[in-house]
Amino acid sequence: MWMAWRLELENIGKRYPGVVANDGVGLRVAPGQIHAVLGENGAGKSTLMKIIFGAVQPDCGSIRFDGVQVQVRTPHVARSLGVAMVFQHFSLFDTLSVAENVWLGLDRKPGLVEVARRIRGVAAGYGLDIAPERPVHTLSVGERQRVEIIRALLTDPKLLILDEPTSVLAPQAVHKLFDTLRKLAATGCSILYISHKLDEIRTLCHHCTVMRAGKVVAEVDPARESNASLSRLMVGADIARPRRRPAQPGVVALQLSGLSQPAADPYGVDLQDISLQLRMGELLGIAGVSGNGQRELLAVLSGEDARAPRGLDDAGNLRVAPGSLQLFGTPLAGSSPEQRRHAGLRVVPEERLGRGAVPTMDLAANTLLTHTGADSVRHGWLRWDAVAARTQAIIARFGVRATGPQAAAQSLSGGNLQKFIVGREISGAPKVLVVAQPTWGVDVGAAAHIRAELLALRDAGCALLVISEELDELFEIADRIAVIARGRLSPVLPIAEATVERIGQWMSGLWDAAVPPHGFPLRVGEEQAGRSEIGSSDAALAAMPVAIAAPDFLPAGGEERGEERAAASPGSQHAQA
Repeated sequence: MWMAWRLELENIGKRYPGVVANDGVGLRVAPGQIHAVLGENGAGKSTLMKIIFGAVQPDCGSIRFDGVQVQVRTPHVARSLGVAMVFQHFSLFDTLSVAENVWLGLDRKPGLVEVARRIRGVAAGYGLDIAPERPVHTLSVGERQRVEIIRALLTDPKLLILDEPTSVLAPQAVHKLFDTLRKLAATGCSILYISHKLDEIRTLCHHCTVMRAGKVVAEVDPARESNASLSRLMVGADIARPRRRPAQPGVVALQLSGLSQPAADPYGVDLQDISLQLRMGELLGIAGVSGNGQRELLAVLSGEDARAPRGLDDAGNLRVAPGSLQLFGTPLAGSSPEQRRHAGLRVVPEERLGRGAVPTMDLAANTLLTHTGADSVRHGWLRWDAVAARTQAIIARFGVRATGPQAAAQSLSGGNLQKFIVGREISGAPKVLVVAQPTWGVDVGAAAHIRAELLALRDAGCALLVISEELDELFEIADRIAVIARGRLSPVLPIAEATVERIGQWMSGLWDAAVPPHGFPLRVGEEQAGRSEIGSSDAALAAMPVAIAAPDFLPAGGEERGEERAAASPGSQHAQA
């Protein structure tokens, strides 16, 4: 007996000034099918997904859902059909709690206590640890993605669109999520799965649609393909993997000695007794599940956390310890992000839109945020020609798909914006480069390029600290590796002595028998008054005010102009200046 397609797209077209985002795209997804869509950054995946979800209207073409032709004019219409989508650029209200954000995304409005109960249930079932009462502005990027996934799952969708869903999970949790997705598909739910992890696509997905330059170029069974063949279909050429030469470590560039920094907000993670040495000419990787202190460590290193660094004295009490954070033997206490850049320390933050770039400013102005030297500013005057030339050089060197230095940051796809931000900091010739999530949301070709650039920088003598949730990435480029879990840093291992299984265990905090099973002890000599525990009483949630109407959820930021802005695709925001 013939069964109607769950989703059927025919001849979908979408043009922006100077760019064809979708060109005659056709796509069919069957009930119960896990369907991947592959493509380079800017291939048109995001635009197509937004059309399915009603956030963008096509110029031509038709959409059928369960055999019936529909016009998906708004996300509300898409949700009424049973479509749920997780955008890579999140659609969350920073000032509201997790529970309130999830509540707004539900068409039927249960009470907040019930929503919190359901959030905990889904979080436990999927390995997506999150506290319903936490304000979203206190969450890391990875934790925000968890909220988006949970919100989508709570809608009981017929079609679920997932964009890079495993980037926030430890290896053990990935298998659990895959089991759940397979069970979900077995009930008839169709899943559009967007990921740049080719191993995942080959393991999980039943069918794969490959896009290039706005067109569908291939339809394949991913189980019958290799990583190399999928990469070739996606970019049209073989991708050379970066080659890591033996490191030639030099002098100590960055040193942390017993750093024990209390979190700056009630829901943050205390950094506890962190010590490491980073030498010139080496790349040290730090692995960990999002929300375990990465954001706090990055803020301390970059100078965004302007408080004096602290450590423990001999009696175990917290004290100001300027020497606990040093750059080339000089304490960094009291120095601003700009002063640290002038001293040779540059940082690529994990949040692209917001901390990495100002969305509404053009690329030239965003270049100026971290390049204020004599070539950009002379006698108090901005040299815009020089800034534009530097920006154009970054665009060319890193293959950023943009109309030029005048393109707004928010008009770029997530992957292209990431290439720009990484390129901007590398072009500053740093002595020490700290990079968070260097290839998150970046296609395999661009990821290989970025990793090759990082290794070239290391070979030139730069000291690199790479904080990443991509274990494959760290094993490919790191000379040594450590894990951050619950605000503590594991022992540092030479990469030759590390295994995925061992690092995966350490990501749960299991490197030391002294680590308590349910978290670390309170800060010595300091109260933690006002801190909420995960799983706190529902009374606090019941008291939360909810006095705002539920809007249609749209991707954060402005409208894209032809470039896909790192949202999902189908498949068989405060600059640190």
